[in-house]
Amino acid sequence: MLSLIAALARNHTIGIDNSLPWHLPEDLKYFRKTTSGHAIIMGRKTYESIGRPLPNRHNIVVSRNPDWRAEGVTVVHSIAAALAAAGTEEEVFLIGGATLYREALPMADRLYLTEIDADFSGDAFFPDVPYAQFKELQRDSHQGDDFAYSFVVYERNQPA
Repeated sequence: MLSLIAALARNHTIGIDNSLPWHLPEDLKYFRKTTSGHAIIMGRKTYESIGRPLPNRHNIVVSRNPDWRAEGVTVVHSIAAALAAAGTEEEVFLIGGATLYREALPMADRLYLTEIDADFSGDAFFPDVPYAQFKELQRDSHQGDDFAYSFVVYERNQPA
């Protein structure tokens, strides 16, 4: 199962200058808890913004540069190769960035979205979700210091 996990503002912003435009510790805890023990797929820029492999996860980095390497991660050159590298993992999480989200959304089985009830300036955006193709499984809403946010899980509708 391919799952996308992302935090996004109302205007679909997910990042600016290779970092998050907000400070939301609860989202980082949610991300850690949700992805721990699973394979995670990320683009090279996302990996470089994190700066290290994330612990307790099989880190798979997609890079178009055939010479790019990093210690402690599996480097591949496509989402298909990343999924193959994840092997028999029951659930694989794609954690960014914007280009990979765009490529993977049509094949995603599940979305774990932290929906932030605010607009932020940014230069990286989550693609428009075809919500008619998904059903909401779970919503956990919170009021933060600066804005409200919800942890929402969507699952792709099965063909009839």
